Amino acid sequence: MNRITARKRVTRVTVGTSRAVRDDVLAVEEPLEIRVGGSALAITMRTPGHDFDLAAGFLVSEGVIAQGDDFAAARYCAGATDEGLNTYNVLDVTLAAGVPAPDPSLERAFYTTSSCGLCGKASIDAVRTKSQHAVLHDDLVVDPALLATFPDVLRAEQAVFEKTGGLHAAALFDGRTGRMLVLREDVGRHNAVDKVIGWAVKEDLLPLTGMVLMVSGRASFELTQKASMAGIPVMAAVSAPSSLAVDLATEVGVTIVGFLRGQSMVVYSRPDRITEATAADETHHATEPHHATETVSAS
Repeated sequence: MNRITARKRVTRVTVGTSRAVRDDVLAVEEPLEIRVGGSALAITMRTPGHDFDLAAGFLVSEGVIAQGDDFAAARYCAGATDEGLNTYNVLDVTLAAGVPAPDPSLERAFYTTSSCGLCGKASIDAVRTKSQHAVLHDDLVVDPALLATFPDVLRAEQAVFEKTGGLHAAALFDGRTGRMLVLREDVGRHNAVDKVIGWAVKEDLLPLTGMVLMVSGRASFELTQKASMAGIPVMAAVSAPSSLAVDLATEVGVTIVGFLRGQSMVVYSRPDRITEATAADETHHATEPHHATETVSAS
């Protein structure tokens, strides 16, 4: 059974012509409850698929684990319904021996929506989790001509977006060779990033030194935080960052590149990692007409 997409009956309306009724393909959104050692930690709205990656990446983002050896196992829980069925929407993670259980303060009061990776946090201080993988001294230098190829590679590999038009994507690239290591899609931009980081956890690749995180939407605070927690020195986005994302990036040493479109980009922090001076000079023009031409995309 395909749980990533669903077919729904829709009515297409075009001004001046008759309306048409047809089937359309939508991205599936379902809740995933993440438990650790049998105790509930969070509920996130996500697109089913790569759930173990999502859970592992989420635990890195929350500072619960920091390397592949910390993540022992994960399993779907049966008995999630009154009939005792397995909905594949409840996941229990087992941490390795000696890894402390999550701090009770991490437990979400409510749930994490598909648009927000921080909902339910008790305070702003709680989201400034200290990373065990500092990127401040990562010596990665990226050729802007190589960086400019990443959005097209990302878009070409978005198989589910091609069908639905309703998913975000995140991918991990080697910053020196340009090789894409992994791509994940999800209705939530933060989930897509967690799935990428979780894949790296399972491959025991943390910290992600010398890597570039490419995201299909905007560069938000929570995505910058996730990059920092995984030891990723550069995050690139096709849209704009938020002011808080740039503040955090400057504080921890992450390079943020926004409006990465065609041969153009804007570097908001640590421009020394982008080799050409012309790219670095864009930092002085971040408030110029880039914003006037921005379009909102589900990807």
